[in-house]
Amino acid sequence: MSLLTVRNLHAHYGKSHVLTGVNLQILPREIVSVLGRNGSGRSTMLKALMGLVPPSAGSVLLDGAEIGRDPPYRIVRAGLGYVPEERLVFGNLTVEENLAIGMQPSHDGKNIWTVSRMYEYFPRLKERRSTQAGNLSGGEQQMLTLCRSLLGHPRILLVDEPTEGLAPKIVEQLVDVMLDINKRGVAVLLVEQKMTIALRIAHRCLIMGRGQIVFDGTPATLRADPEIRRRWLEVA
Repeated sequence: MSLLTVRNLHAHYGKSHVLTGVNLQILPREIVSVLGRNGSGRSTMLKALMGLVPPSAGSVLLDGAEIGRDPPYRIVRAGLGYVPEERLVFGNLTVEENLAIGMQPSHDGKNIWTVSRMYEYFPRLKERRSTQAGNLSGGEQQMLTLCRSLLGHPRILLVDEPTEGLAPKIVEQLVDVMLDINKRGVAVLLVEQKMTIALRIAHRCLIMGRGQIVFDGTPATLRADPEIRRRWLEVA
C-alpha cells in the first residue's frame, strides 16, 4: 500500500510551468532516488510536496489523506521531513538550538529520534554543539540540517542534493546515515545528481524530464537501458 501518492501534480513559477503532471508513489520503508538533468523539475517537486511552492493542480496523498493544499508546518506534522539543497540553518543559533527547533512529537509514540542519536550519527556535531551554525563548514551544515529534520520524526524524508560540493568522506557518512534511518522505518525520496550514489542506495529510481516522471524502475533496469540514460540523463 502506498505511503505517499502524487497524482497529476502541476506547479508554476509565475508564468513558467515547471511541473507538468507528476505522478508517483512511495511505499513504506522505500528509498526512491530521483535523477534528471538540471531544470527537469526535481527540486521544485520536493518544494511542492512540502507546500513551499503551491501546487496549481493535482493531489498529494499521505496514507490516503490529502495534504497538497496544507501549509508547510502541517505537512511536517503529518509526517514529511525536508532537507533542502540550500541547507538553511539558523546561522545565529548554536547547533543545539537548531536541533531543538526541529523537535516534534513522534506519530506513534516511539521517540527513536533524539539529540543523542544525532550525535551518534555525527560526533562532529556534538563537538561543535555550542558553535553558531553559521560558523560550521558546508558538510557540518548538511549534517545539521539532516538531523534537524529527523528530530521531527518524519515518515518520509525528502532530501535534495545532499552530497553536492562535499568531501568524499562526508558523502560516505551521509549515505550511511540515510541507509540506517531507512532500516529504522523511514522512507526516503532522494534527489541526487551523482548517479553512482543514487543507484547504490535506492530500491527504485525515477527520472524526471520536462516536469514529469519519464522513467520508473529498479536500479538494475536503469543500468541495463543505455537509451533511457542517453535520452534523459546524459549531457550532449
